[in-house]
Amino acid sequence: MHKKNLKFAGIPLTNAKKVLIMLHGRGANAADILFLVNYLNVENYSIVAPEATNHTWYPFSFLAPPHQNEPWLSSALQLIHEIVNDVNDSGIKSSRIYFLGFSQGACLTLEYIARNATEFGGGIAFTGGLIGDKIYNENYKGDFQQTPIFIGTANPDIHVPVSRVEATSGLLKQMNANVRLKIYNNIGHTIVEDEISNANDFVFS
Repeated sequence: MHKKNLKFAGIPLTNAKKVLIMLHGRGANAADILFLVNYLNVENYSIVAPEATNHTWYPFSFLAPPHQNEPWLSSALQLIHEIVNDVNDSGIKSSRIYFLGFSQGACLTLEYIARNATEFGGGIAFTGGLIGDKIYNENYKGDFQQTPIFIGTANPDIHVPVSRVEATSGLLKQMNANVRLKIYNNIGHTIVEDEISNANDFVFS
């Protein structure tokens, strides 16, 4: 199970009015995703990045049947929920909590916010989609109340089919999210400058 191993950046939570939760990709660590802070408009945010046990949030592809990724998937989702609860307990409302993830962390980001939809500050998924061999609509409930969510992805991507990203975007819109989806041809499995610009302009504006 995932331990609560958290890394921090930005201003202290006790002084913050906004919080960004950042989720790294498979094989990476918290420091890797925190490096993006240098390019994001989050100067006045408190930033927390949990680190996955053994550097992976769940063992198999996000397209595998969910039970194959248990108990790790549920443990990862529970860890994020604990962080959100801690932030709420500090006096910061969910409408001021932001989420960002890359690759496996992007899938986990989207899965968490869709399962717990409310008015968040915003969401950013750099190459990700909802988790499962299909989209299990019964897992997702709530109203995003026009939370801005940016999703960027490559076409093609070695791990994440565009069709799943598009289906994810559609479901989030049905749940009243304000979604901006951008598909980039032949960029590889990475984050490009235009995605950073969209994150700043659309979510961190």
